[in-house]
Amino acid sequence: MAGSGASDDEVIFEMAQFIRVYKSGRVERFFGSDPVPASTDAATGVASKDHAVSSDVAVRLYLPPPAKETEDNGGSRKKLPILVYFHGGGFCLHTAFNFVFHAYLTSLAARARAIVVSVEYRLAPEHPLPAAYDDSWRALVWVASHALPGSGEEPWLTDHGDFSRLCVGGDSAGANIAHHMAMRAGAEPLPHGARISGVAIVHAYFLGADRVASEETDPALVENVVTMWRVVCPGTSGLDDPWINPLAAGAPTLEGLACARVLVCLAEKDVCRDRGRAYAEELRASGWTGEVEVLEVSGQGHCFHLVDLACADAIAQDDAIARFVNL
Repeated sequence: MAGSGASDDEVIFEMAQFIRVYKSGRVERFFGSDPVPASTDAATGVASKDHAVSSDVAVRLYLPPPAKETEDNGGSRKKLPILVYFHGGGFCLHTAFNFVFHAYLTSLAARARAIVVSVEYRLAPEHPLPAAYDDSWRALVWVASHALPGSGEEPWLTDHGDFSRLCVGGDSAGANIAHHMAMRAGAEPLPHGARISGVAIVHAYFLGADRVASEETDPALVENVVTMWRVVCPGTSGLDDPWINPLAAGAPTLEGLACARVLVCLAEKDVCRDRGRAYAEELRASGWTGEVEVLEVSGQGHCFHLVDLACADAIAQDDAIARFVNL
C-alpha cells in the first residue's frame, strides 16, 4: 500500500487475542487491561488496598486476616513476610489491578500468610524498557522505606511486615524484573539497611541468541516473543542483551545477586523452561553463596497457574512459594 498513512497502519507486532502494535505507535490491547477494585475477599478474608507511589507507579497491597492462634493469644499478631510481586505480560500486557492477578495474589497471600505488594509499572511500547525496571525499583524502594520502625506511610507494612523476610518475585516478565531488582539491590542498597531475603522466579521470560531445546518445541511462539522483545525494548543490543539474557557474556555475574535464596519454578511444556533451568545452574556455578531450589511441574505450560488457580499443580507451586517466603 502506498502513502505514509498506510505505512503507519502497518502492524509490527501482534499476539492474537491479546495485543496489536502498529508502526505509528498505536497499541490495541484486548485482554488484561481492565482493573477490578481493591476489596476484602469473602472466602479468604484477605484485604486489599491501593497506593500511589508516584505519578507513574502504584501498588496493590494484600493483607491476610489474623491467624486463629492470634485470637487465642489475646490479639498479639505475629509479623508477616513481605512479597513484592511483579506481574507478567511480556512488559506490554496486563495491569496489576486486573481480575487475573487480583484473584491470584489474593489466593497467594492467604496461602502464604504474607503481605503481598503487587507493582503497577508502566507498559511498553508506550513506555519502552527500562521504564518497567525503573518503576519496579521505585516501588521496591518505597516498600523498603518502611523497614525502620516508625518510618514509612503505610501501616500495613509498618505494623505487620517482617522485613527480615522481604522477598521479591514474579511470573514471566515479572520474574525477569525480580531478577534485575535483586541485582540492582546488590549495587545500590535499599533504604534503612533492608535486604532481600529471597527471589521467586516463576517461568522467567529470558531469551538468548542460541536456541535451547525447550524453544524448539514451538518455534513460531519463540519467534513471536523474540519480536515482542524488540518492540518493548527498541534500544536493545539483541537477544544477548543482559536485560533479557542474564547469562550472556556481557551480563553482570550472578555472584552479585543480593539475596540468600532463590526459588526457580519451571513448567515442563513452557518454551522458557530451559532458560530457567540454565539460570539455576549458573547461579550454583557463579560463586554466589546462596541456596537455589528448583521446582518443575510436569505436563504444564507457561504460567498455567494463572489459568486455573485451583488445579493441583498450581496449588503445589503456590505451596512451594508459600514455604519459600516464610523461611
